[in-house]
Amino acid sequence: MGRPPAFTALKPLLASTAAIEAATGLALLLSPSLVVSLLLGGSLDTPAALVLARVGGVALLSIGVACWLAQGDGRSRAARGLVAAMLLYNAATVAVLAYAGIGAGLSGVGLWPAVLLHAALAVWCIACLRTRQMDQSTAVTTQR
Repeated sequence: MGRPPAFTALKPLLASTAAIEAATGLALLLSPSLVVSLLLGGSLDTPAALVLARVGGVALLSIGVACWLAQGDGRSRAARGLVAAMLLYNAATVAVLAYAGIGAGLSGVGLWPAVLLHAALAVWCIACLRTRQMDQSTAVTTQR
């Protein structure tokens, strides 16, 4: 079989996610108020909110590192688990940010681009998971 199409290839998904999430995580660690202002048009008014934003930054940086390190491990169950977790993260992020814009009336310049980015990443995760599932079922069929 040939190489999978770029959209269903796992390595570009992991590399893209690593770059996006690590950069966002670092930005939240270094300047959480700026990120929140750009994303939601709001501010972090309490020390507790700043701490929580920085903890979120550490979590995003961790996702970035995990994705970066998993790039060469595309056929493993661990990589598949990582993509499934990224799907959950991206889908939930779309829901939370969309609610922030529609339900809570928050609006920063980066809100809707972030919603679209996470929606696209969720679709990309689904495509990779489906391709991996088809690859596994084809391998099982060929072994019989």
